[in-house]
Amino acid sequence: MAATTYDENQIQILEGLQAVRKRPGMYIGSTSQKGLHHLVYEIVDNAVDEALAGFCNTVVVTIHSDNSISVLDNGRGIPVGIHPDKGISAVEVVFTILHAGGKFGGGGYKVSGGLHGVGASVVNALSNWLVVQIYTNGKIYEQRFAKGNVTQDIKIIGDTNKTGTFVHFKPDETIFEDTVYEFNILKQRFQETAFLTKGLKIKLIDDRDNTKKTFYYEGGISEFVFHLNKNKTAVYEDTFYCEGEKDDVLLEVAFQHNEGYNENIFSFVNNINTREGGTHLAGFKNALTKTINDYARKMNALKETEKNLTGEDIREGITGIISVKISEPQFEGQTKTKLGNSEVRAIVDSIVSENLMIFLERNPQVAKIIIQKSTMAARARDAARKARDLTRRKSVLENSTLPGKLADCSERDPAKCEIYLVEGDSAGGSAKSARSRQTQAILPLRGKILNVEKARLDKMLASEEIRNMITAFGAGINEDLNIEKLRYHKIILMTDADVDGAHIRTLLLTFFYRFYRDLVLNGYIYIAQPPLYLVEKNKKKYYAYNDRELENILAEIGRQGISRMQRYKGLGEMNPDQLWETTMNPETRTLVRVNIDDAVAADEIFTALMGDKVEPRKEFIKEYAKLVTNLDI
Repeated sequence: MAATTYDENQIQILEGLQAVRKRPGMYIGSTSQKGLHHLVYEIVDNAVDEALAGFCNTVVVTIHSDNSISVLDNGRGIPVGIHPDKGISAVEVVFTILHAGGKFGGGGYKVSGGLHGVGASVVNALSNWLVVQIYTNGKIYEQRFAKGNVTQDIKIIGDTNKTGTFVHFKPDETIFEDTVYEFNILKQRFQETAFLTKGLKIKLIDDRDNTKKTFYYEGGISEFVFHLNKNKTAVYEDTFYCEGEKDDVLLEVAFQHNEGYNENIFSFVNNINTREGGTHLAGFKNALTKTINDYARKMNALKETEKNLTGEDIREGITGIISVKISEPQFEGQTKTKLGNSEVRAIVDSIVSENLMIFLERNPQVAKIIIQKSTMAARARDAARKARDLTRRKSVLENSTLPGKLADCSERDPAKCEIYLVEGDSAGGSAKSARSRQTQAILPLRGKILNVEKARLDKMLASEEIRNMITAFGAGINEDLNIEKLRYHKIILMTDADVDGAHIRTLLLTFFYRFYRDLVLNGYIYIAQPPLYLVEKNKKKYYAYNDRELENILAEIGRQGISRMQRYKGLGEMNPDQLWETTMNPETRTLVRVNIDDAVAADEIFTALMGDKVEPRKEFIKEYAKLVTNLDI
């Protein structure tokens, strides 16, 4: 029986790093693979802070054979003296006390990234063991910890002529769901960090299979833009780049236009990806729009009678990076990835406006190309607007705002409603019979939808399947998007578990990533997980969602006496009862929420898979073929 008393004895105080071990998600987001990799970022970010301060130019990250991690930098080394307030070594303070370090107004760092200065102590708390060595004053100092506790006081273990810090830790397997590190996840992050920290060399070594990668970019974010555009066709050769500093705000901006139609601007604050943008992004956009229009008027490329080009016109096909470094960033937004410092907008606007006008005047041919591309985008936008208006008028004339193929649900609260985008009429028929009519809507899609990676909005709106989705969602699209009008808070992609199904799913994901990114960021897009196999024995059904699950089921129930084993090639092969039981019943189904943890990586993947160039697809297949687990041939 539960205790009924609630008094002072029930109030628990978690001292020091106990709180981190008790609630790790509060400090690193989760204990999943994402949180596991975050531990590495925190230690590396400390080394990057040394680089930003001008004291470090090389970081070596090693995944050891036991899945422990070591990070070595050639910075100044963590101070080893006794802390004046705490009476223990400064190293111990950094690794055992939350919110301790050189990032809290003590003058240690002008700017810093990381988890607001709690990184080292949190990593220590969530590690089975951690060893730190500091190379300074001609000596090697070492201290050891286990699960946040000191197991060896700091001591000198040798001599050296180097400076820097070496941290070696093993994540605690009792806290993390999985403690196996993924090389490609770390590779993506550290390549991005190297781009954003001009002149910093980051080496990533995997002792498990002897894989090595080194990232070093003297050109910084200019090379970042070139890298992001490598699978696209640039419309002019030189990347625009500028840098400047005002009121302790350091700014770097680089951009280049390509022949595509998508806007890809990535913004960073102290090397942290601000996915929701903020004042730095707003300042850049305003400067870009104002300066291009001013130049076009000045050179008579825009006549007096012509309207100004809009920001959206000018940004069509742009790939850009905005990176600011600031001592006291203020973050806001739903995921705390939106910069809120109001003063930054005017600083970015001023620096970019001045430098961009100089660039355009020195590169008149590039300016001409940008203005011509923007003018074509404006014409296409007008055509898209007319197509939208025509769609709206047709809806009114037909006295119906919903597509005829849609089997809608009766519930009107969007938070309780979900829509399944189903491949083909056959599967659509099964889904309509299987669904819960109150909360589940079904929209069958005929064949493969248009590849929007290669299409402007006006061409997209000529596609019946895309128009049907836009109409069914009810929230508009692109510049007209209003999430508050969204009719379903779960949009579920339900395709066959074969090659064609995977292709359709990729086309749909490309559509959502490019034109409904806010829906992805807000967690409204899901992927259904239909089973791959059905096994029947003694009139009992077992469903397996992959080959490993099938083997586990067969090992558990035995292979003798199995009356039926079926591999589903498509949703249409499942009767409504099976489809409901395995894929659509909220009590038993598995849904995968689509998210954009790394927008830069997502952009590269969609461009490689769905863009015009064939070579990037070949390279992608070569690199990731070894990771394929279920191959349908």
